[in-house]
Amino acid sequence: MQVPPPDSLTPLPDPKLAGTVIVGMSGGVDSAVAALLLQRGGYAVQGLFMSNWEEDDAYCTAADDFQDARRVCETLGIVLHRVSFAAQYRERVFQLFLREYAAGRTPNPDVLCNREIKFGVCLDYMHRLGASWIATGHYARLRHTTLGTHLLKATDTAKDQSYFLHGVAAAALGKTLFPIGELRKAEVRKLAHAAGLPVYDKPDSTGICFIGERPFTEFLARYIPSTPGPIETGSGQPLGTHRGLYTLGQRSGLGLGGRAGTAAAPWYVADKDTERNALIVVQDQDHPLLLSDAFDVEQMHWLNSGEVTGHPIECTVKTRYRQSDLRCTVTAHGLTADPIWRVTLSEPARAVTPGQYAVFYSGARCLGGGVIAQRFNSRLGAVARGIAYNSHFSVEGS
Repeated sequence: MQVPPPDSLTPLPDPKLAGTVIVGMSGGVDSAVAALLLQRGGYAVQGLFMSNWEEDDAYCTAADDFQDARRVCETLGIVLHRVSFAAQYRERVFQLFLREYAAGRTPNPDVLCNREIKFGVCLDYMHRLGASWIATGHYARLRHTTLGTHLLKATDTAKDQSYFLHGVAAAALGKTLFPIGELRKAEVRKLAHAAGLPVYDKPDSTGICFIGERPFTEFLARYIPSTPGPIETGSGQPLGTHRGLYTLGQRSGLGLGGRAGTAAAPWYVADKDTERNALIVVQDQDHPLLLSDAFDVEQMHWLNSGEVTGHPIECTVKTRYRQSDLRCTVTAHGLTADPIWRVTLSEPARAVTPGQYAVFYSGARCLGGGVIAQRFNSRLGAVARGIAYNSHFSVEGS
């Protein structure tokens, strides 16, 4: 992969020539400050609040978020549009999420939402409203070059969201602005407070977008039947019964507690015997069943595909969001138009999970990513497919 030289940079749009910029307003402080900075920069700014999940229950905050977005736009004196993409979200994101989970894989709905909704149908809608550019409160940066638009990590690496943006089409990123990508979170809140924005101290949202703060297993049980099965050690010793929907590396929620004849240490989900629906658990968090030194990636999306050659790519990878970059080599194998990519890690990694996304980097630049299809440990051979990692359960179970 050839990285273009820095002198190929092209400037951001001139506010006098840029036309209308529509900011995706979430009701939070990040999008509020994105709109504030663009307005101060001389851009013609409007806001758009989108509803993607419409359930009238204690966990759905869409109504409150809209009121917060409305108050921000009133403070700034800008127009706020409102639209519902709930039908498209269910079709393009939620249904795929359920199908993958039922198959034993765990897709990341936030990646799908960015690709299919925020920078998909919403981008089209913004253009129909007359927008020349869109902007969001994502913590990421863009470098517009003569060879295309590059996605970069945010300055605040603790808040960087490039992992969730890797699947967005390069053409969409080419008409996008990330105004807060150079700022740290504390600076964003300080700017919001100084400008009198009513959401300056609003807590950050957490959890999967359509689930919010609700109990994850309870929510999934409404859509996917529970499939109980045995819990066993790696040597086949029975320990109990699971309720289904467990994830690789999970520590909490197994209901094992202390077991006679075993060490007083936490248990981790390390594998699954799909034929018997049996969970394999271990007590060593660095057990070989939890480690992988290579894995395959499918549905690869390179952000600047013209730079990809047939040669191995030396880069780094994240196999989940909250993870340090891992050095690796990426090689295509197979002669199809959509090849499988083999990722060989310099050091073994924990909880590399089929269904999650592997996202690749060259320094601060995000190269793209794809779906983890199968993981390997050279000491064990191929490891079973179908183990899933979910962001509600960290690999340490916290």
